[in-house]
Amino acid sequence: MNRPTDVHGPPHPPLALVGHGSPNNPPDATDPPEERTRQRTGRPSGPGESAGLPAPPEAVLHAELRERTADLQRLKAEYDNYRKRVHRDRLAVGEIAVANVLSRLLPVLDSLAEATERGEVTGGFQRIAEALETELGTLGLQSFGAVGDPFDPLIHEAITYTPSDGLEQAVCTEVLRLGYRVGDRLLRPAQVAVAGEPPAGAVVAGS
Repeated sequence: MNRPTDVHGPPHPPLALVGHGSPNNPPDATDPPEERTRQRTGRPSGPGESAGLPAPPEAVLHAELRERTADLQRLKAEYDNYRKRVHRDRLAVGEIAVANVLSRLLPVLDSLAEATERGEVTGGFQRIAEALETELGTLGLQSFGAVGDPFDPLIHEAITYTPSDGLEQAVCTEVLRLGYRVGDRLLRPAQVAVAGEPPAGAVVAGS
């Protein structure tokens, strides 16, 4: 190519391509990420740009932290309530099972009490009866019903009733059959004979 004769100075060098690096020298995969970015874009990469996402604002982080904390507190409260409910249900099931077993043994205790009144439980049989009562007591079985106790229709079953002006309240004059309970659970009421003025609403058996 001929130069114009009126242009002075050395010829201009050829223009170099700028942008994505030289085609004869592509970025090497073994180079660090910063170097590869610099070779592609012509500038160093900043913090957070390797993932392509900007760092979240501080307010967003605090909001997410409060939300996760609230979720954790709610989950802990639900677990505590569940644990208490399971414990309470387990105790209730145990008490019901014990009450059912003891209820089946009440006729045996009635027979022992009748035989004891007749003087038929002596010697080894008496020791067995005492041991049985002791073991049943450890399970929470309690007997109630005694002569002179105020009549309570919630725990007493009046078999007979004798009016008496000399008594201000109804009392048990005779215990025909002991009552039993386990803790606050009534297994059966005591059958008694009552004298005096019965409480309002009391029902006398056979009347």
